[in-house]
Amino acid sequence: MSQLYNIIEPNVISEEMVQKAVEEQSQDDAGQLAKREGFNFKDITELQLSFRNILQIDNLWQFENLTKLQLDNNIIEKIEALESLVHLLWLDLSFNNIEVIEGLDTLVKLQDLSLYNNRISKIEHMDALQDLQIFSIGKNNLATLEDVIYLRRFKNLRTLNLKGNPLCDNEQYAPFTVAHLPELVYLDFKLVSDTMREAAILKYQYSTEPLKQVEAQALAQLEEKQAKQNELEYHETAFVEYLNGSFLFESMYEEDAEAAKLAYLPGVDDLLQAYRKEFVSVCENLFNYGLKQYEKREAEVSDFYESLHEALTANQEQGRKIILEFENRNKRTLDEIQNVSSYDIAESKLAEYNEDILQLSETLMTLEMQTADQLEELIKDFERNIAVLVSTFIENVQGMMAQCRDLENHHHEKLLEISINTLEKSAKNELDKDLPDNVRMLFVDKNTIVNAVNASHDIHLLKIDNREGDILSNAHRWQASVTEKALQNEIDRNRNRVKEIIQYIDHLQEELENTETLKPPE
Repeated sequence: MSQLYNIIEPNVISEEMVQKAVEEQSQDDAGQLAKREGFNFKDITELQLSFRNILQIDNLWQFENLTKLQLDNNIIEKIEALESLVHLLWLDLSFNNIEVIEGLDTLVKLQDLSLYNNRISKIEHMDALQDLQIFSIGKNNLATLEDVIYLRRFKNLRTLNLKGNPLCDNEQYAPFTVAHLPELVYLDFKLVSDTMREAAILKYQYSTEPLKQVEAQALAQLEEKQAKQNELEYHETAFVEYLNGSFLFESMYEEDAEAAKLAYLPGVDDLLQAYRKEFVSVCENLFNYGLKQYEKREAEVSDFYESLHEALTANQEQGRKIILEFENRNKRTLDEIQNVSSYDIAESKLAEYNEDILQLSETLMTLEMQTADQLEELIKDFERNIAVLVSTFIENVQGMMAQCRDLENHHHEKLLEISINTLEKSAKNELDKDLPDNVRMLFVDKNTIVNAVNASHDIHLLKIDNREGDILSNAHRWQASVTEKALQNEIDRNRNRVKEIIQYIDHLQEELENTETLKPPE
């Protein structure tokens, strides 16, 4: 390697290098114009950096829309600095000095990857490339057939090149590979025939069947995990995540050291079980109510945008009709202006046409004002409906959370009663069972046990208050977001529509000014 560096000066990808590369590949008229005005790297979709003695990848973060990147025939040793190229479909890193496959985790759209002629000894760290279709890793240092098994996770892989690796010297290489990758169409630049595939699958069926079972189990687990994640996200959008069960109840006791001690007291276990049952029932009622209210909110949003679409469609159709009538009427007028034999008549018709343009502008602007007024009323109704839905939701949430607090207060009173009773029995040595030492320490005096019970109570109330606060703040945040979005969309739409009308009118007036007519008589 040191001898190579003595001959070739290694480079890091620099701003200057990428600028030069972009200029070189942009030789058409559009490219020359961009060169004069300056390139926006975000607009570049392909970049060729081959044969540039690159040792280190860097400065590619600006090419966020890149789909094709050529880094072949360099001296790159490490795959890095590609994190921002999330739209990359095609990556060529062939003919480099790479030893480890890494740095590809964000390239989830990659379909074609070439690592041909490097120094790689293991296929790894490619799990994110689920869209991979073509993979070339020939002429590397892959020595074991087990490397092929790793590639089974790529269900879209159809073309594979391993030629030139030590593992290819194994006489079982081809059938082993085809048997373990039965969807391959091309292996080492050769079409995989049906006959070869069938023979390979039959030969290795006893080794592939266990793999299929393991993969099926893994897939089932993944699907189950994804289903749970989807369900959780659904519950979060309804603001009632983790209320369909004992999650909130258990969270109240997670950090409550005093409650764990008080559980040893006689009668507390039965008291706690009854409390848990009632508390969880209220939570589940809140959960089911929240899902129903979510569906109502979604229906309201859907109805609003459907009404909005209907109003805009009617406006667009009316606007197109007005413009079409104008253009049909005045196409003849322009022809007449160009063909009349009298200057005075031409001027008269020009004045009429100009007046017609002004009338068109006024008509279109009036139509847009009417539409804006109509949509403003729709948005106001929408805001009122959303406010009612959120207000009703919050009121009921507060009511059910008050039930949770009432249950906690009742439990606290009963627990305090048991604790005082236990204190009195302890003082008289009348306890039916021995208590652990750390629990006995609570019964030094009445203040100690009362403080312990109150501390536990405060923790529980805080958990309930926090959960209620989360639900309310999420509901208010959603209300603000959905109404602000509707309002901002309408502001943007109105602004764009007015701009379109002005541009169209300016175009008509410019066309009129450029119309050739008779010159005035001298």
